[in-house]
Amino acid sequence: MSSLFIRQARILLPTGEFLVGDVEIQNRQIVRVAPRIDVTDSDKEIDASGLTLLPGAIDPQVHFREPGLEHKEDLFTASCACAKGGVTSFLEMPNTRPLTTTQAALDDKLQRAAAKCLVNYGFFIGATATNLPDLLEASPTSGIKIFMGSMHGDLLVDEEAVLEPIFARGERLIAVHAENQARILQRRQEFAGITDPAVHSQIQDNQAALEATQLALKLSKKYRRRLHILHLSTAEEAELLRQDKPSWVTAEVTPQHLLLNTDAYAQIGTLAQMNPPLRSPHDNQVLWQALLDGVIDFIATDHAPHTLAEKAQTYPNTPSGMPGVETSLPLMLTQAMQGRCSVPQVSHWMSTAPAKAYGIPNKGAIAPGLDADLVLVDLETYRPVLREELLTKCGWSPFEGWNLTGWPVITIVGGQIVYDRGKINPEVRGQALNFVSTKS
Repeated sequence: MSSLFIRQARILLPTGEFLVGDVEIQNRQIVRVAPRIDVTDSDKEIDASGLTLLPGAIDPQVHFREPGLEHKEDLFTASCACAKGGVTSFLEMPNTRPLTTTQAALDDKLQRAAAKCLVNYGFFIGATATNLPDLLEASPTSGIKIFMGSMHGDLLVDEEAVLEPIFARGERLIAVHAENQARILQRRQEFAGITDPAVHSQIQDNQAALEATQLALKLSKKYRRRLHILHLSTAEEAELLRQDKPSWVTAEVTPQHLLLNTDAYAQIGTLAQMNPPLRSPHDNQVLWQALLDGVIDFIATDHAPHTLAEKAQTYPNTPSGMPGVETSLPLMLTQAMQGRCSVPQVSHWMSTAPAKAYGIPNKGAIAPGLDADLVLVDLETYRPVLREELLTKCGWSPFEGWNLTGWPVITIVGGQIVYDRGKINPEVRGQALNFVSTKS
């Protein structure tokens, strides 16, 4: 029986309070949490004095590019980046090559992850106009991903007549990328010829996002279907949900939609380009308030890496997306230390709430009987985001140069140390996540 003891950490308890004490881990699970645990021998002990112990982050929206686009990222490099960032579980999206739209494609990803992933993993199945049987039967999956806009090919499902049967049949969670494709295409024509990447936020404007979210909400209410709105980005959408959010609907926001805005185009150019786009400082403020008030339920990164060479092309030939798993936890903990929120709130948004929303058992808190997916962070030391230290294969961050605290010191997955003060243990493997129904 393998054992691990964490000594004298500042432990975040499920109540939101902190306890300076010890944690005993046996065979992947937390066994005891107490001010002091006396043992005569153990396989390994960690002196965590001065560090804060949090449940490992769960990133419920990432694009890790394997199979088919491994020049941008792959499951091994991405899971190394997760480990360094304190992310112990992820949910990955279906827009790989081939698309994850069948049981066979889902099985292939699960086999790849079992061989390569240092952290725990789960995968969405993507909706097309013709794969409803797969959407009903594929397993295990965190849910159905629908691209209502910002997509082309089979994964674009933007017509209400095609969306309705997907909402009408089955019980599993539907997660939507909510942008109105028809409006986007219209505005692309209006702004054609402009090569300033800042125009991206005008083409895929707030109205395009609001209209798609309104449609998804309408169908969810009609069929009382479990709905999750991915990367909410606008003040209008936040206010819509503030007024009309059924109990079976959840929403997320990314750190970049909280902390970056359209000013970033002048500073980092196409590295600021993503879908849905960055918005105004006013949108930042409204999204923050919605997160604090519980209108928005949790945080995801939408980690979507592209190479610097791809990003160096001229807009609109540049791909949309940015990496995020390495920086999300320090970014949010830095906001907590600056007084914008609290450390328990950050942990709720990045661990507890995603586990609850997706029905992931035994994750998202520190308590006996739960899985030992944990991160020890340093809330005293500030360090900048440096390109040369990043483990993501794309090798850049939109937050380069930002001075952050809350950097992970040690990350633990299933009771095993996967990251320790700058070093990755490539021998650790995560496990496939399980999902239970979360319909209200």
